[in-house]
Amino acid sequence: MNATIRQLLDTADLLIEDNGGSVTTAPGTGGPAAGAGASVPARPAELTATAASRCRGAVFALRAALESAVAARLTTHGAPRTISEGSMRAALLWLRGCAETGTARRAKAAWSQLCLGCHYHQYEIGPTQDQVRAWRDEVAVIVALLA
Repeated sequence: MNATIRQLLDTADLLIEDNGGSVTTAPGTGGPAAGAGASVPARPAELTATAASRCRGAVFALRAALESAVAARLTTHGAPRTISEGSMRAALLWLRGCAETGTARRAKAAWSQLCLGCHYHQYEIGPTQDQVRAWRDEVAVIVALLA
């Protein structure tokens, strides 16, 4: 697993964690507020997004991680550049020849679900934290199988 994929999975973890609190920063300093303790590093920015938007953001990160893993697998197996950098549908079709059939099917199914989770519609409820956690576990398994 390359560093980019690891960072995307870590980003998804940060977005779906439910810690209930956040680090506040002192105005104009960019660091922790006075009395917050110097040993605890401050987060780069305070998360003020709703749970639904954090879940959707995590889904975007998971989809990008899956797409990167598929592209890396195709590149190592000598797929044409137009396939590995082109549409994901074409990449998933080509993946059937570069990976086990079950792994390619899991990748396609996970990618389809993640695409549905990324799109916002007023009449649909977005993905829940439990769904995103399940997708995160599935993406981690698929990335490991493709590595």
